Amino acid sequence: MKKPVRLAPATMSEADGVRYLHLGTPWVQGAMRMRQPNELELEYIQRMMAWMLLRPQESLSRGHAVQLGLGAGTITRFCHNVMRMRTTAVELNPTVIAACRLWFKLPDDGARLTVLQADAANYAADPAHAQSADVLCVDLYDHDAASPVLDSAAFYRDCLQLLADGGVMSVNLFGRDASFERSTRRIAAAFGAERVRTLRPTKEGNTIVLALKGDDIAQRDTLAARAQNIETRFRLPAGKWLKMMRPLPAPAPAS
Repeated sequence: MKKPVRLAPATMSEADGVRYLHLGTPWVQGAMRMRQPNELELEYIQRMMAWMLLRPQESLSRGHAVQLGLGAGTITRFCHNVMRMRTTAVELNPTVIAACRLWFKLPDDGARLTVLQADAANYAADPAHAQSADVLCVDLYDHDAASPVLDSAAFYRDCLQLLADGGVMSVNLFGRDASFERSTRRIAAAFGAERVRTLRPTKEGNTIVLALKGDDIAQRDTLAARAQNIETRFRLPAGKWLKMMRPLPAPAPAS
């Protein structure tokens, strides 16, 4: 019999007008500026939105955005409230969902929003969800935040199958036990190394990886035009993202 997962209860703290989500430890799982709840407070969360660079301007806000891991609901609120996308968030811990509704202004479910209390691995692997997401944001950590909870080659293959053709994934890689090289190899094995980009780590150590399904990543001048559009429409630092976006290094030749 599979051993039940022990989930830490969600807790909250506040400082300088910002509300923080925790899982019973000092590690921050998300944040919201109370007077500007739709703003992206944390730098790594802003960079998680760099998937916007890999989508054409005309379809930027179209389609279905899925988040695996709710955190403080920041990306979910932004995709739903600001971008007006159909949005689904998948979160295993029911106390996190309750905390987001109570403390972090997460809207109730409706025609464009679904919040599921479910295992992200099962959701991604379910054939019923195949090719249903146009945007996939993966940010899965437990109370210790030591490494991603889901980081296997099989999981990233399931993420690929979850995305529609032309869909894009962003992944937050963080933690003292995490291996950036191992994780990016697994993502590249699923999506193809030429369709994977990384952003420079934040000062806290979060590295965001982007992966595009099927399509080639656009040329730099097209990406620059998209960045300008994103900055104008959504007031996000997309030009900064573009400057720090890099392809994966070529593998070392066999000796």
